[in-house]
Amino acid sequence: MQAARSALHGLRPPGLVKLALEARSPWEHAGALASWPLLRLAPRGDGHCVLVLPGFVAGDGSTFLLRQYLTERGYQAVGWQQGRNLGPRPEVLESTLDLLQQLHRDSGRKVSIVGWSLGGIYAREIAKLAPAAVRTVISLGSPFAGPGHSTNAWWLFKVFNPAHGHVDADVALLAEPPPVPTTALYSRSDGVVPWQGACHDEAQLAQRTDIENIEVEVSHVGMGAHPLVLLALADRLSQPEGQWQRFSREGWRRWAYRDPSRPRGFF
Repeated sequence: MQAARSALHGLRPPGLVKLALEARSPWEHAGALASWPLLRLAPRGDGHCVLVLPGFVAGDGSTFLLRQYLTERGYQAVGWQQGRNLGPRPEVLESTLDLLQQLHRDSGRKVSIVGWSLGGIYAREIAKLAPAAVRTVISLGSPFAGPGHSTNAWWLFKVFNPAHGHVDADVALLAEPPPVPTTALYSRSDGVVPWQGACHDEAQLAQRTDIENIEVEVSHVGMGAHPLVLLALADRLSQPEGQWQRFSREGWRRWAYRDPSRPRGFF
């Protein structure tokens, strides 16, 4: 595991070709709307709360379509209600933790957390602080396993957070999955986050049977709206509490979702 972490420390941001491919995100959003009738065929939920956290410099508006879909599937989908996500300020994390615990108390049930990009890092860390209140965590293109400087958003992050020191110790702590069922969705064509830093490594997968990776072919900006992402979310969230199992790629899914266990590589 140490060797894998050392390799990840040298990760570089996705190249210009992948960054340019982020321009496909409007079509991915349009694809979700066009395929809405098919998306409604996904399993329905049991009514539990799902807290949805936005990515860096984004707010609840960016997760509107995702939350609408989850609401239609029978969940109580809730935004984070804190405006734009400008970085991990103490008051932001405290407020998100308070909201999680309030949802847990009011509903009397554990809450699932879905976090997009930086929001996924929040989701994982908050679940570590309050695991008794969390049912499952799902991250979407979240760079929890690599250094901050490996993303194409690092320069902008430093503009808003000049005092932030993303040191090696922080990376090691962030890479540890929370003590609840945890899913990492990632894309090898992500133009913002290097995919190797957005998924669990083989050693973690061997040690924990309640964590997993799901690979999708999608842009970073389109991650929260792509039809295959929405279908995967519906599948993961619909599992009965206490009966979590890893994602099955049987049948048509074998063609839609690539095998995340194939050689990792760095290109």
